[in-house]
Amino acid sequence: MTESVDVLTTASAPPLYAHHDDAGADLCSTQTVTLAPGERATVGTGVAIALPEGFAAFVVPRSGLAARHGITVVNSPGTVDAGYRGEIRVTLLNTDTRVPYAVSAGDRIAQLVVMPVTRARFLSVDTLPESVRGENGFGSTGYTERRSGENA
Repeated sequence: MTESVDVLTTASAPPLYAHHDDAGADLCSTQTVTLAPGERATVGTGVAIALPEGFAAFVVPRSGLAARHGITVVNSPGTVDAGYRGEIRVTLLNTDTRVPYAVSAGDRIAQLVVMPVTRARFLSVDTLPESVRGENGFGSTGYTERRSGENA
């Protein structure tokens, strides 16, 4: 069993884990909204929390909504800092180009992952140490180009 941390909440319906070994607790909508194709909306959850110092919470998409309906969280992961006490709101985006998506109050719309965080000390130097990757960025680890008609 993993270690747990107490997170205070004023929510009448606090986030819940669907299974005992889930990493994310479900956040539910308090609003009814329809997202047209390509549209985004910021949706309330009614959840406000007080994280212990040294922890942060991250709002991430629900994989089923993304896979089945193209619904994602725009700024994923959305970071909730330990000092924030306001409502956690989720900016949803309908990536489907043809079909609107209706969100009803009570629907599970995102997940909240609570994690310990380390604060970095950023030290100014004249040069950085060498590495194998160096300054190579996007695509630098390689990719296989697909031919027309191939699936990933």
